Amino acid sequence: MDQRKKVLLEKIINSSYNNTAGLIVLKNGKTLYENYFNEYTGANAVHVASVTKSIFSALIGIAIGNGQIKSMDQKVLEFFPDYTINRGEKTIQRVTIKNMLTMTAPYKYKSEPYEQFFASDNWIKFALDLLGGRGQIGEFTYSAIIGTHILSGILIKATGQSVFDFATEKLFSPLEIQVGNNVVLQNKEEQLAFFKDKNVRGWVADQQGVNTAGWGLTLTPMDMAKIGQLYLDGGLWKDKQIIPAWWIDESTKEHSRWGKLSYGYLWWILDDKEHIYAALGDGGNVIYVNTKKKMVVSIASLFVPHAKDRIKLIKEYIEPMFENCV
Repeated sequence: MDQRKKVLLEKIINSSYNNTAGLIVLKNGKTLYENYFNEYTGANAVHVASVTKSIFSALIGIAIGNGQIKSMDQKVLEFFPDYTINRGEKTIQRVTIKNMLTMTAPYKYKSEPYEQFFASDNWIKFALDLLGGRGQIGEFTYSAIIGTHILSGILIKATGQSVFDFATEKLFSPLEIQVGNNVVLQNKEEQLAFFKDKNVRGWVADQQGVNTAGWGLTLTPMDMAKIGQLYLDGGLWKDKQIIPAWWIDESTKEHSRWGKLSYGYLWWILDDKEHIYAALGDGGNVIYVNTKKKMVVSIASLFVPHAKDRIKLIKEYIEPMFENCV
């Protein structure tokens, strides 16, 4: 690649995207660029925030492909037969797995009560208690943390395994991704420390050992790039079908909308025609897949509020720089 362009890219990252920890660019399965910033190396994992959601989508797809989940149209409450709903509540009874994956399930709050959720002794029950209400099923309602945790409970009930064990066996081990161990955060201070720890490893779990579906996973930039390449290759990794190809096709096309933004099954759809989609996490964590150009970009970032848009960086600088490389 042009050395001057490389210097320019790194100058832009250091000045305008200076919370970046690592950046990897793959094309046709080959690593064209790999670099680390802020004293991070390829061995350092980062809390990837909501990128966790897109990876959880893969786990749901694997479970459906295995027949452990019969259909996305299954009702959420089918998996929680012991859960007691309040008299007169009908909406919650109609919410499906697909509603959870497309963020079209309604909730009984205007903004997520994070602190009460974290302080509760059963996150799944707390989340179920907030599901439903007077909102309309089918309207986009983004659940950053609370609602998506219900998917973790569904996966456990469906597979008979912990989320961590299922993910390790079916996804991480085949890709040679080492996540670490469960991380139980006891208070707000520990949460903040988890976000900032340079040597962080693991996956956040609640008091019952249920791993989070919407956040809390740590990955290296190369781990993220592997996930992107797996999706670009239709779920195939070293001649083994890890994720059903039909699931990848289905989960990376538009199923719901939030204003001008398109959403699949826990993936953001950036261009339906060109088939460009991304996993996006707070602070500027990204797995970006451009199917037409056979390109994957992973960016791991340290948490800062109101991080600058990485998609702009990818589209304006990174893609043009590498699109003509073989």
